[in-house]
Parts: sequence; C-alpha cells; structure tokens
Amino acid sequence: MNIESTPVTLIGVPLEEGSGRRGASMGPTALRIAGIETALTELGHRVTDSGDLRPTPAADLPDDPRAHNLKIVGAFTRALEAKVYEVASSGGFPLMLGGDHSLSMGSVSGMARHAAETGRPLFVLWLDAHSDFNSPATSPSGNIHGMPVAYVCGEAEIAGVLPAGRPLVDPKKVFQVGIRSVDPREREEIREHGVNVFDMRSLDEQGVAAIMRQVLDTVSAANGLLHVSFDVDFLDPDIAPGVGTTVPGGATYREAHLIMEMLSDSGLVSSLDLVELNPFLDDRGKSARVLVEMAASLFGRRIFDRPTRAA
Repeated sequence: MNIESTPVTLIGVPLEEGSGRRGASMGPTALRIAGIETALTELGHRVTDSGDLRPTPAADLPDDPRAHNLKIVGAFTRALEAKVYEVASSGGFPLMLGGDHSLSMGSVSGMARHAAETGRPLFVLWLDAHSDFNSPATSPSGNIHGMPVAYVCGEAEIAGVLPAGRPLVDPKKVFQVGIRSVDPREREEIREHGVNVFDMRSLDEQGVAAIMRQVLDTVSAANGLLHVSFDVDFLDPDIAPGVGTTVPGGATYREAHLIMEMLSDSGLVSSLDLVELNPFLDDRGKSARVLVEMAASLFGRRIFDRPTRAA
C-alpha cells in the first residue's frame, strides 16, 4: 500500500470497559486536541474524521465473570470490525483512536476479513509492554484488554461476539515488540502457538533496526498486509505517563520513532491502532502529543521535519 496516496479515516473508539479502570474513553478526544488530523494533513494526506463509534451494549452476549463488560466490549468489537472492513475495502487506511486495547479485537478482525477477501495474509505488529494473549480461561483479572491477540488468533473463547468462521490471524504472523510483562499461563500459550516475541532484552541486544528489518522482510516476502497496534505503554513511562498499565524499562523516544520511520519507508502498513491513552493520568497532554508524533512518523514525517516546540 502506498501510504502517501491512501486516504486516511480516523475512527474514534471511546472504549474503556475492557481495561478495568476509567479514563481511556477520553483518548480519542485527547488525540484530536493534540492535533492528529492537522499533523497528517500537513504531511499531504487526505484525512477524514468519521467521529466516534457509540454502540449500545449487545444484549445477546452473556455476563461472563471471566470476561468483564463483555456486552459493551462485544458491541464495540462488532461495530469496529464492520467500520474497519468498510474503510479498508474502499481503499482507505483505518486509523483507530483509542480507547483501551480490547478495541483491537474489532480492528484486527476487520482487517483480517479484508485481507482474506484480497487473498493476502495479514500480519500484526504489536508494540506493547504486554503480550495480551490471555483468554477468559487464563486471565488473572478478567479484563478483556489483556485478550485481543488471543482472540484474533482464535485462541480466546469469547463465544458469539463475531460470527463463527470469521477470518483469523495466524499466531506465527504476529510480531510482538517491547514486551516486558507476561502472565505465567500466557507465556505458555505464546510459546505453544509460535507467536514471534521480541522482548525488551531482545531490543537491547539486537537493536530496533535489526528486529524491524526481520519483521518487514517477512511481511514483504509474503506480499502481506500489516496492521500496527501501538499501545502507549510500549514507551517508557518517563516519555508517556498517560496510561493505566505503566511498566518501567520501555522503548525510548528514538527507538519508537525509528520503528515508525522504518514502517513508513516500507510502505507495508495498512492500518493502525493508537491505544490505552488515558488523559486522566497524563501530564498536561504529554502522552497524547507523543502519540501524534509517532503517528506522524509513520505517515512520512522525519525528525528534521518535526516542528520545534516553544519552551
């Protein structure tokens, strides 16, 4: 996909019920205030803001103590899956403004349906402190934002959210980068299913560029589509404190920018999630601005193009 000529559709997903705490529903508004539409427009992109999804809870879904708030998370999953599929199928680039990470159940599923119809494999780059490969059977908390990778790979049994037979993502086509917090049973599932994990030690030892070349070469060789899911907690909390699940020792500002720049150079990215921004926990919009800068790098801005802020 030529990201420079592809129209971008912003999709607000004010979902916080998957996380177990309040605040992430304000993320889409914070990203808009931080100037995401302006940043992409100034880079020459055609940007449409489709507004926020506002689904009503899905009455047909059960109350499951192992998967909290399933009715509303399931409703968002259905609405977002349909919206992402619509945008991608019409030749657009879906950009999700989150919202907690459970939204990726919908965004990745929508891209998986689109990829299946085009006959191309879907790869997922998961930039996160957490692997999010729990299921209702393994999750210590029952919070669905810890389950989306397992769900899109068909390994989290959350019956009835999307139709049976939906396109799934091959776990071996998932690349998780920056991981530094994994539950014990989750670790076993990841190893069993062959998810590609580059934890922070891998980044320290191999370097970001080498890891990204491996990811991008794999996607390119398969003529695949690439969905990128960027969680605020991928970054070190000193850089981006506005998240409810901070884990020390995250990616640096430059490491994250290099990833986005290499993604931009590759021309392989078809869709993007920006998730887990919690403005209530942020420092005067710091994390929102950083996320906008990361998105701008993906869409073609380079460090020497970045406007200098007044002191």
